Amino acid sequence: MQYSSSQSESDVPKPVAPTSTYRLQLGPAFPFAAAGAAVPYLASLGVSHLHLSPALEAVPGSAHGYDVTDHTRVRAELGGEEGLRALAAKARAHGLGLVLDIVPNHMAVPDPLRLNRPLWEVLREGPRSPYARWFDVDWEAGDGRLLLPVLGEPPRTDGFRVDADGGLLHYAEGGTEREFPLRAGTAGLPLPELLAAQWYRIACWREARTALNYRRFFTISDLIGVRVEDPGVFSATHAKVLELVRDGVLQGLRVDHVDGLADPEGYLRRLREAVGGDCWVVVEKILARPERLPPGWPVAGTTGYDALHRVDGLFADPEGTAELARAYAGATGLPSWEETAAAAAREVLTGDLAAELALLERLAGPELAPAVRELLIGYPVYRPYPGGAVAEGAAGAAGAAGVPGLDGVRELVLRDPAFGARFAQTSAALRAKSLEDRAFYRWAPLLSATEVGGEPGAPAVSVAEFHAYCAELERDWPATGTVLSTHDTKRSADVRARIAALSQAPGAMGGSGGSGDPQLAWVARQSALGLGDAPDREPRLAAALLKAAREAGLRTSWTDPDEEYEAGIADLVPGEAAGLPGHLTQAARANVLGMTLLHLTMPGVPEVYQGSETEYRALVDPDNRRPATFPRGALAALDAGTAAQGLAAEKLALTAALLRLRRDRPALFTGYTPLTASGPAADHCVAFARSADLVAVATRLSHRLAESGGWNGTTLNLPPGRWRPVHGAPAEGAQEGRVELAGLLTGLPATALIRVG
Repeated sequence: MQYSSSQSESDVPKPVAPTSTYRLQLGPAFPFAAAGAAVPYLASLGVSHLHLSPALEAVPGSAHGYDVTDHTRVRAELGGEEGLRALAAKARAHGLGLVLDIVPNHMAVPDPLRLNRPLWEVLREGPRSPYARWFDVDWEAGDGRLLLPVLGEPPRTDGFRVDADGGLLHYAEGGTEREFPLRAGTAGLPLPELLAAQWYRIACWREARTALNYRRFFTISDLIGVRVEDPGVFSATHAKVLELVRDGVLQGLRVDHVDGLADPEGYLRRLREAVGGDCWVVVEKILARPERLPPGWPVAGTTGYDALHRVDGLFADPEGTAELARAYAGATGLPSWEETAAAAAREVLTGDLAAELALLERLAGPELAPAVRELLIGYPVYRPYPGGAVAEGAAGAAGAAGVPGLDGVRELVLRDPAFGARFAQTSAALRAKSLEDRAFYRWAPLLSATEVGGEPGAPAVSVAEFHAYCAELERDWPATGTVLSTHDTKRSADVRARIAALSQAPGAMGGSGGSGDPQLAWVARQSALGLGDAPDREPRLAAALLKAAREAGLRTSWTDPDEEYEAGIADLVPGEAAGLPGHLTQAARANVLGMTLLHLTMPGVPEVYQGSETEYRALVDPDNRRPATFPRGALAALDAGTAAQGLAAEKLALTAALLRLRRDRPALFTGYTPLTASGPAADHCVAFARSADLVAVATRLSHRLAESGGWNGTTLNLPPGRWRPVHGAPAEGAQEGRVELAGLLTGLPATALIRVG
């Protein structure tokens, strides 16, 4: 997909980029003070910036902070603004900066509602409220009132109580009482008239699917969309963050879910103007494999899911993934990836997003309504952008089905800004919900491939593709973020590395064990292999399987759980404690260390997720959002000269060595030159040079390599000079010229080399 922009690349400000970031998940159990206590360790690890999860006021008790209630205050449960400024001061004293995750797209519909004052005022005053401009409310839909789907059951007349003096309407349900603001002059009306006179209609949560009339985050009705495209709303919702940037508390920002905004580029231009050119800004943007970030966006790049997909793909064997797909289809009877994705898109659009679809169809008119639906279902990327082609691939698929009106919808997207923005926002929600939260849970031949931004139907990435991607990053987005594990990944990098080993030995997968649900049994088997003998293995696996079953929506769901079916899910947890078969443990080790090396040496700014500097096995949230633990003692022992024994120590030693090198000698990590091995096992080597003084070499598909006889004389021609490993070997052991990979990778399956002198 091609993009055009009125801004040339030379106009985009060059931010002061971190050399690396370390993500910390803040919450009541891990406030600013806990982050401050970790600062000395994180500084010694070698990162340059701490990346904090959202820190503005949120729903009380929130474990993640994306449910913002007040943009003007730093969250009290974390320690308030005083605590954040103290953390910044301590970080600065140790040479670290702070990057903050910000949430411009949505706010919470909290309980109590008054915590969100702008929304409270809209409920009280309706479309004439000065805060009405904050939210995308379709006042023309239904009966002209804002639907509030906050109840567990349809409202009962006897549940209401009017507080005329306080101007409040109360509703009791299940032992709790909610309060709502009363429209002025309505307190004395009889109850039926009073309810009808409000600017809102209180309803059961199930009504949101078909009757919701405000924009939300994905399908989550208690997160209401915010119109930051309005300059006044932008100013009000960003004043505190901008103050923290101006005061030097923050040096970078991560923009959450930029695809949800009406005008992402316009928003980013306004943000860039407000924060200045030095602030490092990255956006959470999911890019399909052939898609590229719009070149005019004034940001450093993305948060890095595109890099995750390429690194993961190097360690997926294409022949083995195809064999697993055939076995999965035979065991489950489920359709291909393409059919699975299309079916999930249609289900979500016509079910979960029926209200959003109805709005678009109404705006487009009855003649174009069928084409709106088919264009959304067939759209090949998350959303269209101005200046880009509107879904040629989708148009071809829909046209083949004989749906008229496609050209009319494309014209409407391009010509009508309001329709185009809402179409794009719905498209992004549809892609995210139907792929990430449904199809990825149904299609399970190789679970390591079902991550955000991935292509589960064709997960393998060749060495040539990886080199081309890295060269492009270095040329166009050298300060973009790169990640392997995040708070949103369904499985941590080390769990995926273990599962990916199955692609080299599909027979190790085994059968479905005679389960009555072979699909979930397949998921259970791979999840168990990935988690291995991690602490609390059984309850963590059971919780992840329950979530997988509900997200897949094949036998149960979040909205209509099958209690009898769900009661048997824990029985699917495999009994073996060790996880991977013995012959694949070395392949898993090679994957873990190879992925780590490539991530920390490739172009971009690598992020280390909390705890993942050592071996880190986590499943889908909330498992991956547990309070962080830091291997302080292990790092101190390595620094004292203790040899790295075991994968956890090996990964920690490699990570610390490369993070410290990035911090101390950032010029080493510039430029990108692919290096090609020679010999019968050349395709098992991925190697490249950064600058003239750093080389990275990793083993890929190591089990297949061992089966074929090892390196067998395969060599790598090093750039001019004498080279030694970044860690683990003295300068007198340096090598030069053409080297045998069998010798170079004797101790570790992945190594970074630095030029001596």
